[in-house]
Amino acid sequence: MITNLREYLWRKLVRFYPWYLRKVYKMDIGHVLISWKAHLDKSINPRGIHIGDGTRVLNGSMILSHDACRSLKTDTYIGKNCVIGVRSIILPGVTIGDSCIVGAGTVVTKDVPANSVVVGNPARIVKTGVIVVKGKIVDPGRKCNE
Repeated sequence: MITNLREYLWRKLVRFYPWYLRKVYKMDIGHVLISWKAHLDKSINPRGIHIGDGTRVLNGSMILSHDACRSLKTDTYIGKNCVIGVRSIILPGVTIGDSCIVGAGTVVTKDVPANSVVVGNPARIVKTGVIVVKGKIVDPGRKCNE
């Protein structure tokens, strides 16, 4: 009983966080799942973060929109249906296309084309032509029930 209540409350709180970022920091965020422990740049240029619908930002990820000296303020774009892995870092000015997966611990320094998987430091493309639905890679030959 307590576990079910705790899980119910946690799911409600996780859905509240993107709304909070949209209203308080004026970030351009669609209907997404963002971990409470993800770090989105809220200090200098919070309006410079743009995240598309269906994207998942996992625990410990950092999405930045300014550099360390705070002189570079630029927009960072993440497309629809992406997965940003645990403890990955998206540097300012990067554009990540739709349906991309950023592996755990990846440091994205350059733009990532749509439908690709990137891993490593710095990020390198290891697979292209992937389709991501609800955080999972779907085989293009198979039909999925949405």
